[in-house]
Amino acid sequence: MTDAASGQPLAGATVALVRAGAASERGAVTDLDGRFSLSRLDAGAYTLRATSVGYAAASRAFTLEAGETLRVDLALAPEATDLEAITVEGRSANLVGIASAASQGYVGQAQLTARPLLRVGEVLETIPGTIVTQHSGSGKANQFFLRGFNLDHGTDFAASLEGVPMNLPTHGHGQGYLDLNSLIPELIESVEFEKGPQNAAAGDFATAGRAQIRLVDRLDRGIAKGEAGADNHYEALVANSSDVGAGSVLYGVRARYYDGPWVNPENSALVSAVAKYTAGTAARGFSLTALGYRSDWDATDQIALRAVENGQVSRLGALDPSNGGETGRYTLVGEWQRGASGAARTRVRAYGAYYHLNLFSNFTYFLDNPTDGDQFEQVDRRAYGGASVTQEWFTRLFGRSSVHTIGAALRHDEIFQVGLFNTRDRQRLGTVRDDTVGETTLGAYVQNETRWTDKVRTTLGLRGDAFRFRVDSDLAANSGTETAFIASPKAGLAVGPWRGTEFYANAGLGFHSNDARGTVITVDPASGEAVDRVDPLVRTRGAEVGARTAVARGLQSTLALWTIALESELVFVGDAGGTEASDASLHYGVEVNNFYEAADWLDLSLDLAFTRSRFTEGDPGADRIENSIGRIVSGGVYAGRETGPLASVQVRHFGPRPLTGDGSIVSDATTLVNAKLGYRTRRLAVSLDVLNVLDSEDADVSYFYASRLPGEAAAGVEDVHVHPVLPRTARLTAVLRF
Repeated sequence: MTDAASGQPLAGATVALVRAGAASERGAVTDLDGRFSLSRLDAGAYTLRATSVGYAAASRAFTLEAGETLRVDLALAPEATDLEAITVEGRSANLVGIASAASQGYVGQAQLTARPLLRVGEVLETIPGTIVTQHSGSGKANQFFLRGFNLDHGTDFAASLEGVPMNLPTHGHGQGYLDLNSLIPELIESVEFEKGPQNAAAGDFATAGRAQIRLVDRLDRGIAKGEAGADNHYEALVANSSDVGAGSVLYGVRARYYDGPWVNPENSALVSAVAKYTAGTAARGFSLTALGYRSDWDATDQIALRAVENGQVSRLGALDPSNGGETGRYTLVGEWQRGASGAARTRVRAYGAYYHLNLFSNFTYFLDNPTDGDQFEQVDRRAYGGASVTQEWFTRLFGRSSVHTIGAALRHDEIFQVGLFNTRDRQRLGTVRDDTVGETTLGAYVQNETRWTDKVRTTLGLRGDAFRFRVDSDLAANSGTETAFIASPKAGLAVGPWRGTEFYANAGLGFHSNDARGTVITVDPASGEAVDRVDPLVRTRGAEVGARTAVARGLQSTLALWTIALESELVFVGDAGGTEASDASLHYGVEVNNFYEAADWLDLSLDLAFTRSRFTEGDPGADRIENSIGRIVSGGVYAGRETGPLASVQVRHFGPRPLTGDGSIVSDATTLVNAKLGYRTRRLAVSLDVLNVLDSEDADVSYFYASRLPGEAAAGVEDVHVHPVLPRTARLTAVLRF
């Protein structure tokens, strides 16, 4: 099919069957699917018009005799210049005919605003089936759970902010460390997410899924926000936009102080800032963004349950009040885009960042050092940067609408210090290891998406990733270099839609990298014993079949049956406070997600995820993956319009988790209810968040390992260690738009 005006081929072809009516009838379109409209110009003369998100409208005029049927191959040309006008308000956006997988989705600012948030990291809980918790002070990266994975602080889940990868490899506290505390929720435009490793654009750490977080380019009105609540919670935000030259500047600063309900106050202080200059359009423009974040805190880590039961501490008490940390990250990113409607699109991005962390923890108390205690310090100081380029061509392949994509990304982490030290009251007593690391990654992919018919789309991709690790250790035996390469093919099929329902099948290979230090290690730095090296890159495999439907007015539903296999699971070691490579594993499950816009003032959601996770190697009697969640149920109700009263209730439940490989020790389930009540005018909004409405005493996180309290036997006691959910608390917020 070609455009009658230009004679050039159009992309995004779609098909309609048009039946002419009698002289007094308008005519009919079969397989409407919400994208076609038919106009009758005169007797026997018609115009068919097609529209879709992200494409220029296309039309075709033709004549038909009464009762005749014509197949019309009408095409839609991608129109990048219109993308800047598209606003994803929330999960109500209809992705039928757009998404390439059932578990792919978008979340907009409207939904983020509606949720009562305990922690800023909970913006990822808008991804169905995701749990975001904490097992330490609020300045530390969150604990994440998705698809049966205990993701620790980000392992096997990749996230980016303004296109900059946020996961940190070979990190002092855990591989793929993901700290989201720098986010300013009010400035997030959207969260684009997908689960599994089936997308060719997904690289390291994206086995369970990935999220791309984008900031708004500008604010229609400035924001001045003040928030106060129990436990000395104070927060302020000022943000606005100003026209500068041919573009505009977005700027904002968020500050927070928080003690928490803990017996040992957190004394947590945080400052986060953003400045973003944007010029041009989404098709031909550029942006330059600066991000800054600084935080320090005192921490109440997970505590031994026996210490609570014997009255040594309360459930909100601390067994080592000197735990805590300080961290910061400072980033500069530039993005440049060029596009021609219906022809090609280019995006180039470059970034640089500096990051630091000093983290003090004590999970075993006096097990290893009966005199000074087991506190340790984990240090990470690095500069990292990189660049990426993506090129898309909108063409015809065998006469069919097709999009070809080539992408490449280069990243280097120069880690000036990644160390582990024995400490007491944050004073160093000795060095376990102290290393300098250089890690370079080059990834590239090709992908083709072709619409073969109006009901069949395919996506085929191939990704390759090369790594180079360099470790300079304080122990010469643990120094060295290592290189690795891995190729990952991907494939996807979308069939439909029929009556607003589309079906998907996706499969692909992926990977995660291991800590660079483990790829060259020969000697355990603590015991001096010989140890085996880990594989630099670990193969993962994912597959998913599912469906997405919008057949009922206002209701968006998805169903996904999925499986993910890993040649080596990265697991959290509770007594060491880090991650280590373990045995091969298999995760599989089912997800059912529903979002219902019942009225223009009422939204309902219900998401269900059921998972089975097992190690597939080692002792079959100890094949449980510790802290793998088998059941997650979340849902909510939001009532309100742009102005006037508003109310929101969110329920989050995650089921019991095995704490030992044989499943003999299991945590309790955790259920939380959060609520928001408020009133909005066009300039002023006032709301009250009530967190943990039912005052649950469940645990955010539970572990089982050996620790030693004063007076106990030298071998310690194996016990459950918990970090409790916060008691019921209230926060009052006022937001002025100016």
